[in-house]
Amino acid sequence: MKPSVKLPIENLTEEPYASILCYPHAKPLEVENRISELKKLGVSVVEFTGDGAVANVPVIGKGYVGIVVVVHVGREQLALKMRRLDGGREDFFHEAEMLQKANNVNVGPKFVAVTKNFLFSQFIDGDFLAKWLENHKDKECFRRVLCDILEQCWHLDEASLDHGELSKAPRHLLMDKTGKPFIVDFETASTQRKVANVTSVCQYLFVGNSTIPRLVWETLGEKNRDQIVNTLRNYKKERSRQNFETLLQTCL
Repeated sequence: MKPSVKLPIENLTEEPYASILCYPHAKPLEVENRISELKKLGVSVVEFTGDGAVANVPVIGKGYVGIVVVVHVGREQLALKMRRLDGGREDFFHEAEMLQKANNVNVGPKFVAVTKNFLFSQFIDGDFLAKWLENHKDKECFRRVLCDILEQCWHLDEASLDHGELSKAPRHLLMDKTGKPFIVDFETASTQRKVANVTSVCQYLFVGNSTIPRLVWETLGEKNRDQIVNTLRNYKKERSRQNFETLLQTCL
């Protein structure tokens, strides 16, 4: 990981930081407006850190809609998602609404604030789940974490909030330093489509021959995948707590 860079907000006019603030190309008026907006929101320092990179500068994440960095507001560190100019998204208001609905059932990083160009939320300092799984081989710890993830997905299902990206979840499951899992990035979430959070995350964690199921079975021991698939089908047909408990027992 590249060394982090802490930059006073006034210095975001410099390249390559201006073009990250207004990705993919810095427009002087847009840069000025965004810096002014961040100042009004209390941001004093932007910290470029993380496993991602834009223009050879480290960032927390780079997606189709936004770029995520760390910002300092007073003594607090927050995650800041900055809207890309080429992302096809007019604002962050829908994503903020979905994140707040997730927060209502104790899922996701805590929402802090939103504007057209910026989404502020709790900064989760840690690793993606895949990296965490590689470095932790204690069975009970494994079970606790995976059970927590499935419970969070159950709560999203019960809230009729579909995350939309959990079947391909490597960038959507984060572990903080205490070993607490977080579901992140609700930009494609919806309350208008059929929920599939539990079934999607089970496909990602337990079914198939990708890296994650292999890591899980190496630690927990091989499970009957046909039985897991059948239990998933039952849950999909009837989304009851009883079927969910049966799924937990089958997987864990």
